[in-house]
Amino acid sequence: MIQYTLKCSRDHRFDSWFQSADAYEKLQAAGMVTCSACGDDKIEKALMAPRVRPARTSSAATQDTPGETAGAPASGPLATPASDAERALARLRRQVESHSDYVGKDFAREARAMHDGDAPRRSIYGEAGLKDAKALLEDGVPVLPLPFLPGRKSN
Repeated sequence: MIQYTLKCSRDHRFDSWFQSADAYEKLQAAGMVTCSACGDDKIEKALMAPRVRPARTSSAATQDTPGETAGAPASGPLATPASDAERALARLRRQVESHSDYVGKDFAREARAMHDGDAPRRSIYGEAGLKDAKALLEDGVPVLPLPFLPGRKSN
């Protein structure tokens, strides 16, 4: 995963994560990277400071909370949304996850089946590749990307 600070043509700045630098380039070229504040699709990478973590000493590594590993996602104050936008995204995520069925990588198939009347309509969320997402949109299937990555469920 890679994080970029991005800027739209209206000078709104925001951070976004991508699977890789190549994935960002492909999404950008397809017009699928948009400003989180205004929806503008004229996006460019903004200047950003590198994040370098100091080396962990062996004594610091042993102080990890049980069940955590070095480099694991932060919990506590660092995981608490800091801005109004982050709080709004956290509320949106809770709403989606509590009122929709997670269908994982079957999202494109499930969305198309509901659109074609082959499956009962319900709120779903999941994962789809760029090619599948574009095909759904081209076929008039009403879908939209979520501004967060869904948590993978094992069942």
